[in-house]
Amino acid sequence: MLSLRLEQKFYHPADVMGGLQLGQLAPGRVRRFRGHMRKMLEFQADRIETVLAQHKAPGRVTGGTVTPRWVRFQFLPALGSRISKIRGLAEELATALDAPNVRIARQGAAVQIEVPRENPQPVRLLPLMEGLRDVPPVTAVLGLAEDGAPLLIRLPSPDVAHILVAGTTGSGKTALLRTMVVSLALRHPRRAEMLLVLIDPKGRAFADMAPLPQLSRPVVVRVEEAVETLASLVRLMERRDRMADNAPPVVVGIDELTDLMMVGGARAERELTRLLQRGREAGIHVVAATQKPTAAVIGSLVKANFPVRLVGKVTSAEDARVASGWRGSGAERLLGRGDFVAVAEGQLLRFQAAYVDPAEVAQVATMLHQGGAILPLLTPGGRGEK
Repeated sequence: MLSLRLEQKFYHPADVMGGLQLGQLAPGRVRRFRGHMRKMLEFQADRIETVLAQHKAPGRVTGGTVTPRWVRFQFLPALGSRISKIRGLAEELATALDAPNVRIARQGAAVQIEVPRENPQPVRLLPLMEGLRDVPPVTAVLGLAEDGAPLLIRLPSPDVAHILVAGTTGSGKTALLRTMVVSLALRHPRRAEMLLVLIDPKGRAFADMAPLPQLSRPVVVRVEEAVETLASLVRLMERRDRMADNAPPVVVGIDELTDLMMVGGARAERELTRLLQRGREAGIHVVAATQKPTAAVIGSLVKANFPVRLVGKVTSAEDARVASGWRGSGAERLLGRGDFVAVAEGQLLRFQAAYVDPAEVAQVATMLHQGGAILPLLTPGGRGEK
């Protein structure tokens, strides 16, 4: 009947659902949890079939996917059922399922019906990282892809180099930026392995990361200092070019890129553009976040030099097109709070961003500053090293 992706491997590595890890629960509690989930999914699948049949769009639910934020049912329409009619029944389905909204999209011969979960769960960064093995250098963790596999991104790749994170307030763009920085810091605990430069014009994104030993300078808050920091990075890039040296890698995290460009003016745009155009060969990578990456605000050259876009919820289809560079990305229909699409190499991939809370960031920063290991699996000699 119904075959949804409820097996344990889906929440890799250990059914990471908030603080709940099913592998740590007693077998009876695991069975009860899975039994309750199964009954709920079957009830919802029956409701979907009933509602669509009543509106002369019969078919059957053949399977689906469960994620921490939503359930996606795969509905196979009967011969003659009109896809446009099914799309027009989103409100009726949402009402029948007691959901705030329902997303409907065709995929091949099937229709995907996406329903938000009643109890959405965050994907926790630290438990997620414990299960990762053989991660290449300078690779940041993003979260979980739609198939439940961990999603990572290697900054030195020629197809990556620099990343732009975009989304409206509440999309989780700053949280995703923080997640990437923390995951990189955990994988490269020593300054000889990686350096960080953090620019935070509003003083809220990186303040708790001040103790990180990888910081090449204190967290930069003043825009004037930020512009000079970009200029010094350009000088470093040019020096490395002359010496044919690109070590150690430098990751530049910028929150509120729009503020930096508007206040920093032409010089900020000039220095950042040079860094984006030539930084990768010198081992310098920029990861920046902004609400609305329009060319009018951040400059066409800056915008054109971010090969990878991570786009959270935006307010309109036009904003989605501007942020992702794609028409029909669907970013305006994302759920917010870490629901993202990644746009890279001509492909679009949806994922749930991993989350690290302020207490965990403070713990990681303090432990790394003291030379300790917050995750034994990530340290030399641990089980994560070969």
